[in-house]
Amino acid sequence: MLPKRAIPLTGLLLVPMVSWGFSYQAPEMSPEVGSGYEEKPGWAVESFAVAAANPLATDAGYQVLKAGGNAIDAAVAVQMVLTLVEPQSSGIGGGAFLMHYDGSNVQAFDGRETAPAAATGELFMEDGEPLPFMEAVASGLSVGVPGVLRMLEQAHAEHGQLAWRELFTPAITLAEEGFAVSHRLHTSLANDTALREDPLARAFYYDEQGEPLAVGDTLTNPALAAILRRVAEEGSSAFHEGAIAEDLVARVQSHPQRPGEMSLDDLSGYEPVEREPICTPWQEWEVCGFPPPSSGHITVMQILGILDQQPLIEAPLDNGAPSSGWLHQFLEASRLAFADRGRYIGDPDFVEAPGGDWRTMLAPEYLNQRSRLMGEASLGDSVEPGNPGELEVSFASQPEQPEYGTSHISIVDGDGNALAMTTTIEQAFGSRILADGGTGLAGGYLLNNELTDFAFEPESEGLPVANRVEPGKRPRSSMSPTLVFDLESGELVASLGSPGGAAIIHYTARSLVAMRDWGLDAQEALDLPHAITLGGDVYLEEGRFSEETAEALRGREHQVSERELTSGLQAIMKLEDGTLYGGADPRREGVVMGE
Repeated sequence: MLPKRAIPLTGLLLVPMVSWGFSYQAPEMSPEVGSGYEEKPGWAVESFAVAAANPLATDAGYQVLKAGGNAIDAAVAVQMVLTLVEPQSSGIGGGAFLMHYDGSNVQAFDGRETAPAAATGELFMEDGEPLPFMEAVASGLSVGVPGVLRMLEQAHAEHGQLAWRELFTPAITLAEEGFAVSHRLHTSLANDTALREDPLARAFYYDEQGEPLAVGDTLTNPALAAILRRVAEEGSSAFHEGAIAEDLVARVQSHPQRPGEMSLDDLSGYEPVEREPICTPWQEWEVCGFPPPSSGHITVMQILGILDQQPLIEAPLDNGAPSSGWLHQFLEASRLAFADRGRYIGDPDFVEAPGGDWRTMLAPEYLNQRSRLMGEASLGDSVEPGNPGELEVSFASQPEQPEYGTSHISIVDGDGNALAMTTTIEQAFGSRILADGGTGLAGGYLLNNELTDFAFEPESEGLPVANRVEPGKRPRSSMSPTLVFDLESGELVASLGSPGGAAIIHYTARSLVAMRDWGLDAQEALDLPHAITLGGDVYLEEGRFSEETAEALRGREHQVSERELTSGLQAIMKLEDGTLYGGADPRREGVVMGE
C-alpha cells in the first residue's frame, strides 16, 4: 500500500520543440510562487524517479529516462539545466561528488575543484592576517579549477547509455528559447550585492537601475548555449582547453581587486578521481557515503554512531518536531563529531588518515568512548577532538569559518541503478565572476569560490591545519551524497543528500534517523525542522520549535537562537513493495518526477 499522502507525478504540460538530440520537449510552466516554506506532497512512482532542486532540471532528467537513458545520463542532463536555471548554487564552473550504484557495485566519483599550482598556504592571508571572508569570496583568489564536467564525462564513459551530446539538449533548448525566472533566483539576485560588481553579471541579471530580473521574466542565455554546444560535440576538453579555458583563466587573472593565479595548465591538467566509498553498517542498514576530501559521511556516521550509544529517547517527536531530549543528544553528538572533523579531515592525497584508515573514526569502540563524554548538560564550545588513531604528523584544529551553497540530485532508474550527487559552486553565485566562454554573447556561467573552503590560516599554534591550501589540493567539503542499503539483502533503501554548507551534515543525519528510527517516509523526514551546532551556539530553524523546547535546551546550558536554515534535501526511498517514494525539501523549489 502506498503512503497515504503519495500522489503520482509523470510529465509536466509539454510543448514540442525542435532539438538535435533525443526528442526533448520544453515544459510549459510558471515559476514557483511564494518563498520560504512551501509544503510538498511526496511522490510515489513504480519504476523510476528523479529528484532535483528545480522543476525544469527534474523534468530534463525525467525525459532522459523516458528516452531510454539511465541514472548517469539523467544526472548529466539535470546538471546542465541547473547551470542555467539555478546558477546561484551549482554549474559547470564548479565541482561535485557523485555516488553511483549499478545494481551490484557502489562507486564514488570525485569532481571536486583543485587549488592552482601557484597557490600557497598564504593565499588568503594579508599582512599576517586572514582576509575578510567576503573579500576573499568575491575575487579571483577564490576560484578553484572546475571539475564537474570531467567527472561526469568519466562516469558517463563507464555507465552512460545515451550519447553524451544528446544529454545537453534540454539545457541548450532552454538557454536558447528561454525559461521563466523563478522566485528563488529572483530573491537570490535581489539579496546579493557583490554580483552587481561584475560587469557581465550586472548586464545579464539586472536592469539599468540595478534591479534584478523579475519573477516570471523570460531569460535566455545564448553564451551558455554556445558553450554547451561545444562541450556536447567535443567533450569536456572543449571546456578545459581552447577558447573557453582561455576566457576562464583571463577572468580569474584579471579580477580588478584580487586576481587569482589559475593557469591554462591547471585547467587542462585537471583529472577526476574515482575513490573508494565508505560503507558503514548502521543497525539493519548499510550507509554508503563519500570519503575525504568530503567530511560529510564520516561526520554524519560519527553523529549517528554516537547517538546509538545513548539511552533511547521515548517518543522523540513532539507536535511534529524532535523533542528537547533527543535534540540535546543530537547536538552533543554533533559537537563531538565536528571537533574530530576540524582536526583530522582533508584531501587524502595530502593528509594522513588517523591510524592509516578513515574508518578508525567510525570504529564502534571509539564512538562509544566519545559518547561517554556526553551528560545532562551541554559540553559547550570546549569539546576537544578524540584520538581515533596514531598520526605521523600532528594537526591543529581548523577555526570555524562559513560554508554555503550547493544543490543535490537523487535518481533511481528503471533498471535499479541509483545515484546521489551533490554539486556546488560554494557560495550563492560563487566568486561572482560570470564567464561567457569568449563568445561575446550575453550570459554564460558562474565561476566557483571553492578555495574559500580551505582554512584561511595554514597553521595554528605552530602546527599545520589539515585543510590548509596547497597546490593541486582539493578543499575539504561537507557534501554528503548518500546511498543506503539493507544490510542483510543488499537491496537499495534510499538515495538522499542536501545543500547547506556544514549544516548538510546535520540535515542528512537527521533525515536518516527520521526514516530509519521514526518510521517517516521521505517527504515527512524532509519536512521536519532543523537544529544545528558547529561546536558553539545552537541554531533552531526559525519559527519551527516551541519556546518550551528552546527553554529546555537553554536549561541544559545550550546557547540557543533562531535563524533561517534553508536546506535543499532531496530523497528517494524504495518501499517494501518496490514502490519508489520521493521527497523534496519544502524550503526550496525542487520536485520529484517519475513513473
